[in-house]
Amino acid sequence: MELRELRYFLAVAQKGNITKAAESLYIAQPSLSKQMQNLEKEIGRPLFVRGSRTIVLTETGQLLKKRAEEMLELYEKTEAEIAAPPGEARGEVRIGGGESYALLSVAQAARAVQGDHPAVKFNFFSGDSADVIEKLDKGLLDFGVLIDRTDLSEYVTMRLPACDVWGVLVRRDSPLARYESVSAEQLRSAPLIVSRQSRRKGSQLCEWFGGDMGHLNIRAEYNLIYNATLLVRAGMGCAVTIDKLINTSDSDLCFRPLHPKLETRLDMAWKKHAVFSRPAQIFLEYMRRGAGFGAGRE
Repeated sequence: MELRELRYFLAVAQKGNITKAAESLYIAQPSLSKQMQNLEKEIGRPLFVRGSRTIVLTETGQLLKKRAEEMLELYEKTEAEIAAPPGEARGEVRIGGGESYALLSVAQAARAVQGDHPAVKFNFFSGDSADVIEKLDKGLLDFGVLIDRTDLSEYVTMRLPACDVWGVLVRRDSPLARYESVSAEQLRSAPLIVSRQSRRKGSQLCEWFGGDMGHLNIRAEYNLIYNATLLVRAGMGCAVTIDKLINTSDSDLCFRPLHPKLETRLDMAWKKHAVFSRPAQIFLEYMRRGAGFGAGRE
């Protein structure tokens, strides 16, 4: 299976049509059709369900699409690192992390790197810890910023100086808005909107609620907080989230911290024995210079 074949396959998968994919690739349609047939023979299973005008990926095709995207992304990352002149700070640093105001320290380090090395670029990926760990393990990220992750034994880590404070995002006309903070008892019957990661057993939030969130009135789950704010505004419930992600000044929403206070620490992690590009090495040096950073754990 060649990289060219994977690129052709992804074009077909994205366009959903052989003719349109061939046009985007500047090759003849019969030639592209033949290559896709050969790819299916090589794999031994059909990749497409062919209709009169569109094609749909089979389960095998969906898996190949995911893996092809990962392989091409890693290839392009490796190609760019190898092409950079030895010792020259030129290239890309890839960082993944969840939504958190505590990432400000990472952003400040990135800005400082670019101030001294303008040819260094940064690629930020937003996702929960599971998404970040998957990309980190596959080499698609240089660094991952992990929230509420207890087992970090497989990585080298650096504790970030800031922490996140948990609370609820509510409409200003909500009864909960009258309080300076809210307790677990007040939230037991309230309609809640929670993140999928915080709901899992063993998470800090789950432990704060007594180790089980199954008895709560959870109306919806979210991945990104902006979408959750729309649900709050629509009156679906209050979003359990961390502070400083949404600017509530002059807004119809307000943030109320949990009581007793719940804080989450963040760690920047990277693979043990990682071989860094020159830009990634420089970024790590700038991070280690940051005042108040915790020591890395080998």
